[in-house]
Amino acid sequence: MKKKQIEKEYNAKIQKLNKFNKFYYENDNPLIDDREYDNFKKDILDLENKYSYLKNRNSPSLIVGFKPSKNFKKVLHKVPMLSLANAFDKEDLINFEKKIMNYLNQKNPFEIEYSAEPKIDGISASLSYKSGNLVTGLSRGDGKEGEDITENLKTIDDIPHKILSKDFPEEIDIRGEIFIQNDDFKKLKNKFANPRNAASGSLRQKNPLETKKIPLKFIAYTYGFEKGMKIHKQSDFLKKLKEWGFKTNPLNKTLKSIQNLMKNHKEIENKRSSLEFDIDGIVYKINDFKLQKRLGNVANAPRWAVAHKFSANNGISKIENIEIQIGRTGALTPVAKIKPTNIGGVMVSNATLHNEEEIIRKDIRIGDTVLIERAGDVIPHVISVDLKLRDAKSKKFTFPLNCPSCGLKTIKEYNSLTKKEDAVRRCTSEGFECEKIAIEKIKHFVSKEAFNIDGLGKKIVENFWKLNLIRLPQDIFKLNYIKIENLDGWGKQSVSNLKYSINQKKTISFEKFIFALGIRHIGLENAKLISKNLISIKNFISLSKTKKFNDLINIDGIGETQINSIKNFFLNTTNLKVLNDLSKLLKVKDAVLPKDDGLLSNKTFMFTGKLTGISRAEAKSLIEDNSGSIVSNVSKKLDYLVVGEKPTKRKIDAAKKLKVRILSQTEWYKMLNKTS
Repeated sequence: MKKKQIEKEYNAKIQKLNKFNKFYYENDNPLIDDREYDNFKKDILDLENKYSYLKNRNSPSLIVGFKPSKNFKKVLHKVPMLSLANAFDKEDLINFEKKIMNYLNQKNPFEIEYSAEPKIDGISASLSYKSGNLVTGLSRGDGKEGEDITENLKTIDDIPHKILSKDFPEEIDIRGEIFIQNDDFKKLKNKFANPRNAASGSLRQKNPLETKKIPLKFIAYTYGFEKGMKIHKQSDFLKKLKEWGFKTNPLNKTLKSIQNLMKNHKEIENKRSSLEFDIDGIVYKINDFKLQKRLGNVANAPRWAVAHKFSANNGISKIENIEIQIGRTGALTPVAKIKPTNIGGVMVSNATLHNEEEIIRKDIRIGDTVLIERAGDVIPHVISVDLKLRDAKSKKFTFPLNCPSCGLKTIKEYNSLTKKEDAVRRCTSEGFECEKIAIEKIKHFVSKEAFNIDGLGKKIVENFWKLNLIRLPQDIFKLNYIKIENLDGWGKQSVSNLKYSINQKKTISFEKFIFALGIRHIGLENAKLISKNLISIKNFISLSKTKKFNDLINIDGIGETQINSIKNFFLNTTNLKVLNDLSKLLKVKDAVLPKDDGLLSNKTFMFTGKLTGISRAEAKSLIEDNSGSIVSNVSKKLDYLVVGEKPTKRKIDAAKKLKVRILSQTEWYKMLNKTS
């Protein structure tokens, strides 16, 4: 790769990191989770190590945090508030210790004593005391200067305003973390994404009386500037903090050897869900202050400390209940209601148990302590049960044989391919008779790839259902807007916007109309195939009279499974009413047969990752409008894999193996003679 290209990519990453920092530190609204942020920062540092000519004043090797807010007075820290290097596994810890020994030029390595302190996921603050009096309280800011939030910090009960102890230093900056306990956060979770955001937002209130209303806590763990302190070890300093009236982390320990650090890390990670506060790792500090001073710092981090992060994808919690959710197609999904726990910067309170067989196989019970995994956008799910912590009186969960919503019998369908029953149990309702299925069908009807009605999201659909404003899809186009205008949170303008959005969608393509009906096994691709064959809604409705369902078998891509689903749909009288009523209220455009001479004629495409400036649905339409087609799997039939941001590695590896051509979004645009 050429030097200019490397510099361009490097500077683009720095710019992106700056954006992440702004949203995290200033807006209290992180764009990515902590693990992604750490990995992104590591990528930049790796580039700098590889190419010595890369330099930028905003490099994470030079800066800490983000510039202080303009809303508060800026004050220089007497001693900078540094960041910490991260460790993620045993090998990282071994390398950390090796670097210490190399720096000290120790040919005969000695056993280092560490102060191991669980790292609370909160907001760092520095408290300046003179002659025992609290004079200034600063946020971290960019590490060199912070925001003067003294009056807000004084509202926190854990922060002493005056310290009378005779051995308290003449002058000292006590540093620690501001946070909100998990139980207290439950009362605020409608206002903030997670406890850290709640703490940060509360400290940035201009009026200290508003900050006082929030139950903020403070735990002290280090010092900055000091004058007259006579303590030689971090462990002794932590003991003194308690004597002086500060709270410290009850899980602090003094340890030796990497093996013991790893053991302690595992033990505390397993306790995370039962703690009163969120922790995202353990900080290891060399316990001897003299040795700390000798090791000193690199640009923005001490050589003598490291943060051993917990896995961002896993967390330990307790199952408080198991509930059954019913989906659009009648599938009964068991969901574990767990004690809220922070996984990757997100508070998780629900975890899917997938199906009945999964519960039996893993022997999952109410009251169990479980390992939860959350990876990317995947729904959190239960990995395993800690049987050692199970109550002897616990009972196995009994899966309902009747639908909890409508009372109809539930069944497991026989799969002719596998010659086994499906793992999923389903409600046997085919229409809108089951309340839960009906609500999910309406949510699907208004969803992005179906009617895409702005302002009619899932929560509003649920609310309108409770108020009896919507019971069937056609009710959407006959809403009582006068009644809606008088509801809480609604007014003339918002009702006018909703009415406009709905009226805009009274004209729709035939394929999207079929998809919106939510017929089981009929996704958007199948809906397109059917629309191109039947051409009009009139022909679709006539299937209920002609019963020529088997004619659909001639459509390439439509099989017996899809045909049986369509048959079952038409056998239900409510579905027929929905279909007939909608045909009178809407203008459903006839299908337009695709051109076969477009720029992408006879070419197949697949997307992975997020596209820039264009939705996935629009991208698919572009391909089809240009005579190309979309496939759902990487196979020999695939001609091009178009890669966006954060692509799926598995798909890329499969494409390379099959020698499928991989395109960037820019390269794909060039094929369309289109600029990004």
